[in-house]
Amino acid sequence: MGAITGTFKGFGVTFSHMFRKVVTTDYPFKPPVSAPRYHGRHILNRHPDGLEKCIGCELCAWACPADAIYVEGGDNTDEQRFSPGERYASVYQINYARCIFCGLCIEACPTRSLTMSNEYELARDNRQDLIFTKEQLLAPLLEGMEQPPHPMRLGDSEKDYYVGALTNPGTSAGAEQSPMGPGRYRVDEHPGVTFPGAEQAAQRAAGKGAGA
Repeated sequence: MGAITGTFKGFGVTFSHMFRKVVTTDYPFKPPVSAPRYHGRHILNRHPDGLEKCIGCELCAWACPADAIYVEGGDNTDEQRFSPGERYASVYQINYARCIFCGLCIEACPTRSLTMSNEYELARDNRQDLIFTKEQLLAPLLEGMEQPPHPMRLGDSEKDYYVGALTNPGTSAGAEQSPMGPGRYRVDEHPGVTFPGAEQAAQRAAGKGAGA
């Protein structure tokens, strides 16, 4: 008797879904929009003059429970300055085969250098490609920014940078909404990386343009 009741319960679940609206996502051509505070790919932010916010302190690596972050600190000089102050990250890597996207590294960062974007398309065919380097994680240069290394433009010491950070935060403000978000890979910044179906999407767009 119990088996018969269980069978009808199972059919009840099936029939209840038959009358619900079907939701179809046209992925990857129209990927779903993630929540604004979604924990996705990391971003290494910049100061308004282009200098890097990361000071190579390695606190993010110490806080990571999955041991997914590797940092090597380097010394700034007057001739080669990448960040305000004495230190910068000469090597910065995140292994996304290990990362669990918990956000503890974000909480540990003392300069708000490290934030998380809304990009979730991180699947790769090769495990080696899941190790993102500093060049891949750095925020793009915005208008008015200069590619490091260069002298400090916002003051004479690192204190001048952090005192004015609330009114002029650089790329920290809104970095959660990454310009490299879902379906918006830019080949010039990530050579050879495209999302699945990118060629078909381009062909569709070209066909519509020709038809118009």
